[in-house]
Amino acid sequence: MKYAVITGTSKGLGASIAVLLLKQGVHVIGVSRNKDKKLEKVAQENNVTYQHYTCDLANVEKMDKIFSIIASQFIRKKISMIYLIHNAGTVNPINTAENYIPEAITSHVHVNLIAPMIASSLFLNVAKTSNTPLINVFVTSGAANRSVYGWSAYSATKAGINRYAKTIALEQDMLETNSKVMIFDPSIMDTEMQTEIRSSSKEAFQDVEQFQQYKQENKLRSTNTVAKVLIDILLAPERIENGGYYSVKDIL
Repeated sequence: MKYAVITGTSKGLGASIAVLLLKQGVHVIGVSRNKDKKLEKVAQENNVTYQHYTCDLANVEKMDKIFSIIASQFIRKKISMIYLIHNAGTVNPINTAENYIPEAITSHVHVNLIAPMIASSLFLNVAKTSNTPLINVFVTSGAANRSVYGWSAYSATKAGINRYAKTIALEQDMLETNSKVMIFDPSIMDTEMQTEIRSSSKEAFQDVEQFQQYKQENKLRSTNTVAKVLIDILLAPERIENGGYYSVKDIL
């Protein structure tokens, strides 16, 4: 029996990943601010289960409590594999750094960096205690590797999560556990985040016209296409390089 815990399942890439895993016979637990009811139907059609937990990942106390509840389930069950997929993320605030306000910075860092770190810690502990294989997936961005005008927070948190993931991989190798880590770069997709980016002003985000052109020229991949790339990787866990960086651009 396999389980996947996915953040941001209400829409976009998270929903697409959930659907494809359910169709592969994987039980899915979704964590997001809103519930996608179609996932329950897909689960029923494929004789698996879908559980949903409503949570704003910016609320550290609540997300810690919810992920503790989820993680505790796995101690009592015989499970052959756990996938923990940190998909939820935010690009906001989009602006030059001097225009950031403390509340926006705090919320951004909580969602993009602190929440995945807390969830990973809990699940690594459960995986070690129960001797259950764990694949820890961090969804990243090319912005982690370059400076983007107007995206200082986004670039910083994605760079931070990449280093965090690489360090976990190092630790798990040295501890000789059954846990692996992978970093997944979906590149540009047709999502609500892209809509937010395209609606930015030139003053806040200098590359806005380029992103508007991606949409106009139909260069944005569908989330289903991107999700399939990830699922194909996850279904062959023995081939996953611990700490490996997997970019959709290199695969498609």
